[in-house]
Amino acid sequence: MRIGAHVRDDDPVGAAAERGAEVVQFFLSDPQGWKKPKPHPQTEALLASDLEVYVHAPYMINIASLNNKIRIPSRKNVIQHAEAAATVGAKGLIVHGGHVTKGEDPADGFANWRKFFERQVAEGGFAVPILIENTAGGDNAMARTFDSLKMLWDAVGEFGAGFCLDTCHAFAAGEDLVGIVDRVKAITGRIDLVHLNSSRDEFGSSRDRHDNIKTGTIDADQLVAVAASAGCPVVVETPAEGQADDIAFLRDHTGR
Repeated sequence: MRIGAHVRDDDPVGAAAERGAEVVQFFLSDPQGWKKPKPHPQTEALLASDLEVYVHAPYMINIASLNNKIRIPSRKNVIQHAEAAATVGAKGLIVHGGHVTKGEDPADGFANWRKFFERQVAEGGFAVPILIENTAGGDNAMARTFDSLKMLWDAVGEFGAGFCLDTCHAFAAGEDLVGIVDRVKAITGRIDLVHLNSSRDEFGSSRDRHDNIKTGTIDADQLVAVAASAGCPVVVETPAEGQADDIAFLRDHTGR
């Protein structure tokens, strides 16, 4: 298990050194926009480093959407970001599960995910693995509850989709963190990355507000247990000023 953090986009190498991180995650473009990523200024340094790199796709992406004006650019954006992620040596591209809107059939959202994977695999696959992340809220979300996650994996699992488990999102969605690794793996067969975040809000709040490990509402021992049992890299997406302490705490309490 290697431990790291989501860091600033312009200097991931420097940010990793400041935090003692072995893993970095960052954006390659505006997370609230649709722009194609530009070459990263630290590409050579990232490729030459020992860092394990992950890229987070923009939040605007919604592969599940039934709206062509959202779904079609979302597909294009994921492909572009996967290609850009490969140039910095990324191990995966994290993409949120997305949602359909009120009154629409979630089955159509799952089908849109399947069509996306089916089409891209037929064309040679993605430049890096696509890691679908569970989300905190939304009644029509594709990856909020584990019942929905099961239906999503029935649609995309055969195409090699990866999974990113976010502890704050699961907690906010009302999923107990005790035994969560086994429950997820029973559905997906895998966890490729953990976003190990505490929460500012209470269990089942549906609110996606991250906090540092020792100050959030999630029992720190539960977070340690998730990190220790997941068998994959761990990234904290917690407030930046506490990330070095979060990483040191995890190393100390997991024997890393």
